[in-house]
Order: sequence, then C-alpha cells, then structure tokens
Amino acid sequence: MQTFFRLALGLLAILPVLQTAAAAPPNILFAIADDWGLHAGAYGTPWIRTPAFDRVAMEGVLFENAWTPMAKCAPSRAIVLTGRNFWQLEEAGNHLAMFPARFRSWPEALTEAGWHMGFTGKGWGPGIARNAAGVNRQLTGKPWQQLKAQPPAEAISNNDYAGNFRSFLDACPEGRSWCFWYGSTEPHRRYEFQAGATKGGLKLSDIDEIPAFWPDNETVRHDMLDYAFEVEHTDRHLGLMLQELESRGLLDSTLIIVTSDHGMPFPRVKGYASPDSNRIPFAVRFPEGIEVSGRHVEDYINFTDLAPTILDYAGISASDSGMRPFFGRSLRPLLESGSSGQIEPDRNHVLIGKERTDVGRPGDAGYPIRGIVTAEHVYLHNYEPDRWPAGNPETGYLDTDGSPLKTLLLERGRRDRSDLFWQLNFGKRPSDELYQRRSDPYCVDNLAVSESSAEQIRILREQMESELRQSGDPRMFGQGRIFDNYRPTAGAGFHEQTMNGKRPSAGWVNPGDFEPEVIE
Repeated sequence: MQTFFRLALGLLAILPVLQTAAAAPPNILFAIADDWGLHAGAYGTPWIRTPAFDRVAMEGVLFENAWTPMAKCAPSRAIVLTGRNFWQLEEAGNHLAMFPARFRSWPEALTEAGWHMGFTGKGWGPGIARNAAGVNRQLTGKPWQQLKAQPPAEAISNNDYAGNFRSFLDACPEGRSWCFWYGSTEPHRRYEFQAGATKGGLKLSDIDEIPAFWPDNETVRHDMLDYAFEVEHTDRHLGLMLQELESRGLLDSTLIIVTSDHGMPFPRVKGYASPDSNRIPFAVRFPEGIEVSGRHVEDYINFTDLAPTILDYAGISASDSGMRPFFGRSLRPLLESGSSGQIEPDRNHVLIGKERTDVGRPGDAGYPIRGIVTAEHVYLHNYEPDRWPAGNPETGYLDTDGSPLKTLLLERGRRDRSDLFWQLNFGKRPSDELYQRRSDPYCVDNLAVSESSAEQIRILREQMESELRQSGDPRMFGQGRIFDNYRPTAGAGFHEQTMNGKRPSAGWVNPGDFEPEVIE
C-alpha cells in the first residue's frame, strides 16, 4: 500500500509537467510571397515548378478557395496581421498607408507573450507604421536581412532568405517558442525579360492556357515565364527552410502556412477585384496537429482568418493579445477535421473589393469596389464608374505595374480604343458586373447588361451589403469618401504635379505608359 501511495504521489508530481508539455504550442513558419497567383503544381499548373509548396500541400492540407479581400500589398498584409477586413482598418485599408496605432498585429502579440519572432524579406508595406509615441513598429517582428546570396537573374532579390532563417533559428533561446515570417519579394516586378526561358529553362509551349483577357503571343508568354521563374525562386528557398527544419528535428512539430498576398502583377489582376486578383495559393502542414494529410478543402476562407488561427495555435486569446475582435475565425477546425471537400457549410462565399490601390487619380482618389464571390457567381459593384479602374491614362495607369504585357496592351489601345483587350484591361466599367464562374472563369462576359440578370444581382447585392453593414463598412453608411481623404504616405498629388508639367517618380511603370493627353 505504501508503494502504491508513493507511485501515486510521484504521478501527481509530474502531472503538471506532462500537461505543460501537451499544451506547448507549435513553432510557426509563415511564408507569404509577393504577387503570386494560384499557380503551383498542387493546383495543376504545368508551367511552374513548386516542389516545396507541393510537399506542404501533399503532407498537409491544400485550400482550394483561399482569398484575400483586397488584392494589393499593404492592405492585404494588414488584413493578414489584424484579422480585420480592409474596410475595418481605416487608413490601412488603402495602399501606401499609415497603419493606425490602435490596431495591433499578431507578431506583436507573440513578441509580447515571449515568443522569438522575426522576419526576412518583406513584412508589411509599403507605408508607415508607428505607435502612439511616434516610434516605428515591428509589425512582423525583428528583421533578419543580413545574409545575402547571388540571385539567379536581374531584379531578383539578393536576400538569402533561407540563410537568414537559419540564423534566426540559431539565435532562438532554448525552450522558447518561435515564429518566423518568410516574406519573399518575388514574384513582384520588375523582371529580367526572357529570364524564364534563358536562365530558368522554361518553354513558351509549356503554358497550357492564356487568360481570356490577354492576347496570346510570344511577349505575353515570355512575361508569364519570367513570373514563373521568380515563383520558383521563392519556392526554392521554402524548400531549403523545410530541409533546415528537418535537419533540426523540428519539421513535424512546426505549423507551416504558405500563401501569397494576392494575384500576379499583371494587368487586370493585381490591384483589381476578381478571382484572378483575389484568389490565392494556401497550404498548411502540421503533422502533429493534422492527422489526415493530403486533403483538399473547398471551404471559402480569407485572410481575416489568419490572425485568429495563429493565436489559436499559440494558445493566446484575442483578449489577452490586445487585438480587437476579429472579422474572421480560426481555421483549426478545418485543419483538424480529417475531412476533404466542404466542411463548414456557411463558408460558401467571400467578400472582396478595394479602395485606393495607388496614386495617380485627381485628389489621390481610389477606385472603390465591393463584391461577393460564390461557387457560381462573381458580383461586383463599382461605386465610381466614371473613374478609370486601372488609374488615369495621363499618369500612366498607376494601378497596374509596368510590364511588357501592359505596354503591349496600351499600344493596342492607342491604335484602336475599341480593342477588346484594351477595354478589358484598362477601359471604364459599368456600375454592376456579374459573371458566371463555371462557364466564364476569367470574367469577361458581363451578364449585368442583361435584364434577365436583375434578380440575381439583387440577391447577391443584398447579401453583400447586409454583411458589409454588419461589419461596419463606412461605405454602407454614406461615408465612403473617408478612404479618399486618407493622405497617401508617398506620391501624394501625383496627378496634380503631372498636369502642371512635372513628371513625379513612378518606378513601377514604364515611361511610355503615360498617355500624351487625357482620354475620354
């Protein structure tokens, strides 16, 4: 009997240790590319090689319907960091923004909770983030940018992402949880023209499909291959990080999330609102927490779900984190469900849209859109259809990054303003747009012009606006001008300076993109 009591007391003594070990959160690797669309082997893309992403998907969970609510760098990343939608983020709902001091990020919450938190490459931006005292904030943790490597082509970063991750791990105090933000700056433009073919060994004939809103020729295909080459560079460093974790025995105990901030930096994609703009790659690997791997989940998720997911796995409540209530909700039930397909029935749509995605319009105005995407339809409402959706012609259509494809389309438009491809990429749009996704995946046939679509538009718009009102969108209460009134942190007054004979710096467009005169 005495032996029994001694054993019982011994078990009671070690029970708290066992409970602590069981409750220990996973380490976290969050990888986010800059301007990578839904192009990966795991999604059936034959002209881009992504073995690291494909491994994460095969050994974890691949999400078929992951979306960013706004397809531009700074606002999309602000959504990632806060769990709030762009219309709930005040200035940070715009590009080139001042990040409000009152909104905290989950890396800040992890750091305060004692985590070893760092990033390499691109964190949040472009914009300015300071606290209430005016001190610059580390929204994505401490920077690890020291190590450099020879890039495989011009314009690709010389950041040794994987090397900096190794240094970060070496510096982590023993026993401390860590989280690392791998923010590759690829495949953001600019590109070395034809590097995909000459240095990457990619072939024009490998591309199986050209989006219906672009012409099909060698210039377009080379531009796409150059993009592919940079996606592969991002994936290569991800693969090196996986190898590093494996060599340290940390791979299976690390929650790995891989995604992109929005679609590819091409006309009618980045900075717009559409499936090509807002739908993103998204895969999660965590064998110790995801028992059934290789699953494909079809639930509609979006970037507002990331902050609650990461804090959930970190064991930090929203109240303890100091973050405001989230718009999204944790993905943990989906990851741990063991099921494929549609898991939570109410995750059957997403809201997308935009405000100011760049400067260049009179008064630094944006191009406001709100939209809803379901399995069947895309509905978009353009609140200022008299404005140019891609930016004003006389200031170079600044909402669209400069590229060989952009220049080609603008040249076509100068020869003939009725050119279909110019119209689809740069022409003005009506107030309402409705597309049938299954028969028209590239959204080029606007069904809103037909009276027979009126009832479908009414249903979708009522659902969209109801959810926007519930989440406090200022535009639903007649206060949409607030987004135009937020002053950009760079490029303010670009249009006015241009019209006064000056040519402000615009390194993200080609000089020939500026139209010689205002076009109506």
